[in-house]
Amino acid sequence: MVKIRFSALFLALGLALAVDAQTAIDNDSIFLRENYTKREVYLPMRDGVRLFTAIYTPKDLSKTYPILLRRTPYSCAPYGVDAFPTRMQNSYLLRSGYIFVVQDVRGRYMSEGEFVDVRPFNPNKQTPADVDEASDTYDTVEWLLKYTAGNNGRVGVYGISYPGFYSTMAILAAHPAIKAVSPQAPVTDWFMGDDFHHNGAFMLMDAFAFYSGFGKPRPAPTTRGQRGFSDWNTPDNYAFFLRAGALPNLNRRYLKGEIPFWNELMEHPDLDDWWKARNPRPHLRKVQPAVLTVGGLFDAEDCFGAWATYKAIEAQNPPSTSNRIVMGPWSHGAWARNRGDRLGNIVFGQPTSEFYQREIEFPFFEYYLKDRGELNLPEAYIFETGSNRWVQHDAWPPKSMRPTPFYLHADGQLKGQPPATAVGADRYPSDPARPVPYTDRVHLYRTREYMTDDQRFASRRPDVLVYETPPLDSVLRLNGPIVADLWVSLDDRGAAQRGRLLDADFVVKLIDVFPDTLTEVENGVPLGGYQMLVRAEIFRGRYRNSFEKPEGFPPRRVQRVRFELPDVAHAFLPGHRLMIQIQSSWFPLADRNPQQFVDIYRAEDRDFIPLEITLYRNARYPSAVVLPVQPRE
Repeated sequence: MVKIRFSALFLALGLALAVDAQTAIDNDSIFLRENYTKREVYLPMRDGVRLFTAIYTPKDLSKTYPILLRRTPYSCAPYGVDAFPTRMQNSYLLRSGYIFVVQDVRGRYMSEGEFVDVRPFNPNKQTPADVDEASDTYDTVEWLLKYTAGNNGRVGVYGISYPGFYSTMAILAAHPAIKAVSPQAPVTDWFMGDDFHHNGAFMLMDAFAFYSGFGKPRPAPTTRGQRGFSDWNTPDNYAFFLRAGALPNLNRRYLKGEIPFWNELMEHPDLDDWWKARNPRPHLRKVQPAVLTVGGLFDAEDCFGAWATYKAIEAQNPPSTSNRIVMGPWSHGAWARNRGDRLGNIVFGQPTSEFYQREIEFPFFEYYLKDRGELNLPEAYIFETGSNRWVQHDAWPPKSMRPTPFYLHADGQLKGQPPATAVGADRYPSDPARPVPYTDRVHLYRTREYMTDDQRFASRRPDVLVYETPPLDSVLRLNGPIVADLWVSLDDRGAAQRGRLLDADFVVKLIDVFPDTLTEVENGVPLGGYQMLVRAEIFRGRYRNSFEKPEGFPPRRVQRVRFELPDVAHAFLPGHRLMIQIQSSWFPLADRNPQQFVDIYRAEDRDFIPLEITLYRNARYPSAVVLPVQPRE
């Protein structure tokens, strides 16, 4: 009977939240239709290509309004002057009054021209034929200022994910009317850390699911998108990708060689000039507009881009540059999509998305585009998970942060002191035929929730090493990047071809272990002993010395593998334990390493071999994880 009452309570609560969300959406839709006029135009670019653009202007033209521009490859639907979107990204901005502009970028949906993925920025344009996303943004703003009635001469640009990349390009457009830009979860560097590669490791699930549809050529302007791959014949992604085998099999069997950008990816396995041209960070100098970069601490698609964009601007511009960062406890784009009060089994205790929209994004654009209010936003507005509180910092990482090594010791211990023994190592197998799954669930598409998932399933596997502290007697706050500093050797036991070098991936996880005595249950999962994933990252070992010039591992020879994980903002509470897990596969989130030093994008099934990996933890080779410790308040 108790269970029935609890079930009824949660059902009622869920329905109430759903009704509230739907009511907000309906109210936005009604308000937009009643108070705005829509028109659709083709805007000419300097080379003659026309970009399809939807413009929503307030009906009350007794005053002027700033323009808020979003450029997207995902369609500016709904199409038709009588068709209005069901909701806007921020209801407060909608009701305050802006001219909202949404544009299909060059070569996508209804716009003319050729689409180029993460089109490189050209800082040396000489003729009208020299175009990029920055020039298209500049030309769009020029047209809007001249031909959009009621504008006040100021423009803001924002967008999430790929539109976040186009927001970054708006900074590089350097149009004097662009006063405020907010790149949100911006695509930034698809080799180092965004959707499709992490430290050179290919993020298999996202790349395949996304590009099997998005990557199909578009022969002519259209209002319809392309369907992605659907012929799975199984509900289990782990089984599907394992049976598919080596990467070339996916192209031969399923993509049929018909996805141009996938084919290009396969031709550029290392960090070459092709990849470097697609990284906008080196160009983020002499930044003129105010910038508010936004991201999610638990963004499964792009946990890298927001941190990297903010840091690039900070490092390459004078202190007077208006450059801020906001990071909340969100999955990809959740700050504009849901309440932000939980992710998976982890509850944050407050509607963080609403707070962001009302207290951060809204005053940012109001201040820079309308001269309204006082802008009291700090340099860094960060939600600290664990303690579940918003924290303000005048720099990121905080100036008081101290990089502190936590060393790996015998018997799975994690300590602040380096090992004193002359010998000491742990060994684990790494078998591509039985890779470590990224989650214990059976499902088809990559989950958002894995970023906070319980890691007990992994800690019980023989191919995962586990190190942890005793229960903490005080709060341990971590604010900033993590550095994995590992000493390893690889042994193929004669499986590789004679004289061939080896290779391996390394996955490092930072985990918050809850007290065993907790009695709470979330989504049917007991929280007593819960191993909450706080941060994890993969590194392709061949890039340990250079991403441009990969190197294989000589068998049984000690090598150092040192790499950075994306930043964290987390408090480990008293009674909790800090755990580090180390493994060499993370499947099918990332592709399997054949573990021989071969071109992985051309590898065949016969190239995959098992290894025994040794992780050293002694005075000469003190493997550690360097954590960004915030001193006690």
